Amino acid sequence: MNIETHLDTSLEYAQLMDVNDPLKDYRNQFYIPQHDGRDVYYFCGNSLGLQPKSVRDYIDVELDDWKNLGVEGHFEGKNAWFYYHHHFSEKLAKIVGAKPEEVVVMNTLTTNLHLMMISFYRPEGKRTKIMLEGGAFPSDYYAIETQLKLHGYDWKEHMIELIPREGEHTMRTEDIIAKIQEHGDELALVMLGGVNYYTGQLFDLEAITKIGHSVGAKVGFDLAHAAGNIKLKLHDWGPDFAVWCSYKYLNSGPGGPGSAFVHERHSANPDLQRLAGWWGYDEEKRFLMKKGFVPMKGAAAWQLSNAQVMAMAPYLASVDIFNEVGMDALCEKRDSLTAYLEYLLDQSPNGYKLLTPRSKKDRGAQLSILIKKDAKKLNELLYKNGVTADYREPDVIRVAPVPLYNSYEDVFHFVRLLDECYTNL
Repeated sequence: MNIETHLDTSLEYAQLMDVNDPLKDYRNQFYIPQHDGRDVYYFCGNSLGLQPKSVRDYIDVELDDWKNLGVEGHFEGKNAWFYYHHHFSEKLAKIVGAKPEEVVVMNTLTTNLHLMMISFYRPEGKRTKIMLEGGAFPSDYYAIETQLKLHGYDWKEHMIELIPREGEHTMRTEDIIAKIQEHGDELALVMLGGVNYYTGQLFDLEAITKIGHSVGAKVGFDLAHAAGNIKLKLHDWGPDFAVWCSYKYLNSGPGGPGSAFVHERHSANPDLQRLAGWWGYDEEKRFLMKKGFVPMKGAAAWQLSNAQVMAMAPYLASVDIFNEVGMDALCEKRDSLTAYLEYLLDQSPNGYKLLTPRSKKDRGAQLSILIKKDAKKLNELLYKNGVTADYREPDVIRVAPVPLYNSYEDVFHFVRLLDECYTNL
């Protein structure tokens, strides 16, 4: 059944779609929070993903090796800790469309963003400015602001924001391209979020990378809301770097580890400016303890310290699920679920307005709903009725139907309860 041509507002339709969903059994691999004896309608996977039931087993493996092997767990453990980041390389590369040596799990998102900008924001002459989307997540603003200050620049003069046209909420790709071309000779770095956290807009990362490089700028992306949500092709698209967290769509738990991508064309440049640490040193010679930094090949060279094994184990559990399902199947269900949610919202007599683009090529698993009444109070009422969504100032509720564990019936009941709570405001 094609969800986009046979839509229906009945509960029976949602239940039939769930019966025919090839990914329906994966919901049982996650713990769903409870409300009055039933599953919560959880639509906040764009903020914190749910816990895979396998997480405890993955952590127990490392606890047992620590208990039984002590320090020898670094080399003798089931998942030898010395090589722990390698256990992710091929699996994570499939999720983000990269080569294994181009990705690494390390640190946290904003730490990695700073590390990448040390290497790829290298202002020279007139080329000093950084471009980002207006309304980016605050961490991106703060990181860019302080990197500019680090180089002695007034951040208000050297930060270029991309702003939608008057009366519009999202950026047009042609306007982004035009803005990059307009400032081409003064741009040192184009650094956008892959999916804007507030509007849910997916940017054309391939086109942005191409035009950014054509004017002589470096290009990087914050993929916090894209990794595990969007079909990425980082190697083919060719940005210089990307960073992301893992606790949203990738379900690694609160504060889970960050990850980074560095395109392979930079691997042959050991003299690339960077902040170095012991764990980024050539692992074959690391224990020789010599002075003079010799980087590992690929993204692993940006590691600072040894792997945070206990924090990374839940991430590995989730990555294994992603590899079993595959991004193609996840994205197909994502589009279907999101289209169904959009349809039900459009059928509501309450006239909800979406900030998120209508085209599936311009969004992922999030719809941002502009609420005419008190959005904060509405979200509180939803929570009291067993719905977990996400309120954002001043008048938006973000809703993310995640294909691994959300069902069509979840979507049906969310819109039903949204309408009831909206009417009762």
